Amino acid sequence: MKKPTKLFSILLLAIASTLIAQPDDTLKLKPSYFEVNDYVEDNEGCFKCHGEIKYLLEDVENDRSATKRMAPCKIVDRDKYYTSVHKSFSCTDCHSYDFMTFPHTMDLRFEENFLCMDCHGYDETYAQYHFEEIEKEFSESIHNIADFTCWSCHDPHSYKAFMRNADDLEEAILFDNNMCLRCHADYDRFAQKTEREEIVVVESHDWLPNQTAHFAKVRCIECHTEINDSILIAHKILPKTEAVQRCTECHSKDTRLLHTLYKFQSLEERKGGFVNSIMINNSYVIGANQNVWLNRLSLLVFGLTLLVIVFHTYLRIRKQKKS
Repeated sequence: MKKPTKLFSILLLAIASTLIAQPDDTLKLKPSYFEVNDYVEDNEGCFKCHGEIKYLLEDVENDRSATKRMAPCKIVDRDKYYTSVHKSFSCTDCHSYDFMTFPHTMDLRFEENFLCMDCHGYDETYAQYHFEEIEKEFSESIHNIADFTCWSCHDPHSYKAFMRNADDLEEAILFDNNMCLRCHADYDRFAQKTEREEIVVVESHDWLPNQTAHFAKVRCIECHTEINDSILIAHKILPKTEAVQRCTECHSKDTRLLHTLYKFQSLEERKGGFVNSIMINNSYVIGANQNVWLNRLSLLVFGLTLLVIVFHTYLRIRKQKKS
């Protein structure tokens, strides 16, 4: 066990050394950035530090400088930012212009961030997403605690509306589940929000058969939220004692998955021979994937078989009476 661990550590150090050694002037911005954002060059004033794992701290008065390591929570991935829902924004659309002064003053570190409702609430442009209903659900959720905001789950620098535009459902499931696991699988982050003891996700779900398949094929919120048909994604996170633990909730003809995971697919795709045909191309859910005509055919075959048995029995009884 020691050799693989040591080798892995050496590889990580080699990669990190390569990144740290990269001079700032070798940075190449992708043309695609300019296609979605008119403020790319302005944003680089922030990204030259917050887009890298290190930054240069200069003391002009005393003619000193030092290379510092950027705190991981302050690093913003350019690729993720310029493919996120906020990809067309300037950094100063949300952050104070005072951040253009470096080093930043201490009071800026306590800047109050905008939340979803500050921009999207009570605006007809976003009415179809029902942000007001989402806010109401969040207020009733177990996540409604001190220092827990929209951004605790939805990083404004990388968030994508994955489920609404999912081409690859499994990729969308992974993206959504990683939002939960950022805290629930990282005790350092978890401890910032609560005084509760560490939760080991695998152990707390040891009752679940075939964990790997469930974690890969459904989102955490399928079982940990209350169904709401008026919004795209339910935000009322339930206490663990109220989480779904009955297999038949999903493994049945009236599966809750059609009201959660597959609700984004068009209603037309749900029609046809299969009761829950929308699920066929994505996964096989025992008990939920049924074909109306096959069900009827199986009943017909069963009925005919029973009729043949009855008729055969009748003939044998009749024959015996004659003999």
